[in-house]
Amino acid sequence: MVVNKQSSYSTLPSFNNAKSRTTLHCFNQVWILPCFLTFLIAIASTYTLLFPNIHKILHLTPTVPPHCNVFDGQWVEDNSSTYPIYNSTDCPFAERGFSCLENGRKDTAYINWRWKPKQCDIPRFEAGKALEMLRGKRVVIVGDSLSRTQWESWVCMLMEGVENKESVYEINGSNITKTIRHLGVRFRDHNISVDFYRSVFLMKKDYKVPAGAPNNVRMTVRLDEVDDIRDQWVDSDVLVFNTGGWWTENRLFNEMRCFFQIGDSLVMGMSVIDGYKMALNTWADWAEANINPNRTAVFFRTIESTHWRGPNQCDVSREPLKETNGREKSEKSDIIIEVLRKRMKRVPVRVMHLTAMGSYRSDAHVGNWGDNPGMQDCGHWCLPGLPDIWNQIIFTYFLPTISSFNSHHN
Repeated sequence: MVVNKQSSYSTLPSFNNAKSRTTLHCFNQVWILPCFLTFLIAIASTYTLLFPNIHKILHLTPTVPPHCNVFDGQWVEDNSSTYPIYNSTDCPFAERGFSCLENGRKDTAYINWRWKPKQCDIPRFEAGKALEMLRGKRVVIVGDSLSRTQWESWVCMLMEGVENKESVYEINGSNITKTIRHLGVRFRDHNISVDFYRSVFLMKKDYKVPAGAPNNVRMTVRLDEVDDIRDQWVDSDVLVFNTGGWWTENRLFNEMRCFFQIGDSLVMGMSVIDGYKMALNTWADWAEANINPNRTAVFFRTIESTHWRGPNQCDVSREPLKETNGREKSEKSDIIIEVLRKRMKRVPVRVMHLTAMGSYRSDAHVGNWGDNPGMQDCGHWCLPGLPDIWNQIIFTYFLPTISSFNSHHN
């Protein structure tokens, strides 16, 4: 919410009295035109005093009504030219593993579904306006492969408004890979940086396990310490976080042989959910102490819905589901919302509650159209596709309500 301090009528008595005397005097004279001009000047002066920031107020009015919950809605088919926003084969920053059409997917209906909130509409994305809004800004997206998908979508969406495509480049000359810790794309002509930092737990991982640890412990997640690349996140204007997909008992304890650590002590009996809660509290304490709320707009995505039928088995449908079968709920999403509500006092965090939104979209997963045709994937999303909607909501709903993203137009 943007608050503009305005002068009240009660603070301007002498000015109001003067205006009244001038008006009465003028109507007793022959010189109607000069007096009428004086009257107009008085009105304009009052308007200026009372509403010095009127252009800002008008510009900062949200494009979506503030009472609207943009995450409460339904998917509607949209066969207009709105979607897809970009062609992944034309975007050099779209990972081949998420480019389903390039990997042989024949049905294209999944890219033509629009998210329709119950109480409002999400404005159409315009790349040119988004580029101008982000001019001179740094965007940082932190998390796992789903965050990398969002980062790729973000870059490809902005690329649609760039005339000179060669002016957009990865700052290190790196290829888009699954394991690289940092990827950064620079939009030279608009002085925009869009960075991705791989941090699947948001916490520090340690391969030097405490002395006396059991032989099955190969590494630890420090529940009391945020990732050691955390300092690279804070110098940003947009900061988007996500963690959750790696927080499962099988992945942590069995596949990775990774256990929890607090201080110098190994914690063997803690559940994944309890570890997740503690990690989010640690993150919240760090964010409160280190992020500048006057500069940085912080977002936190909730858990994504998956549509696995069994171990490494999934069925990708041709259209969104009619029923979610409970997938619209997530214990981890509830934990995210609760922790942020309780712990974030100085730094506002905008929660992107995407769990329900994705629960219908069994049609939007990578399925058999990833970079490994022999492996099904009902955990990630095709590009273009669902992650574009996440970014569209940020571009058209959240950022226009934040004053620092309108400074170029004041």
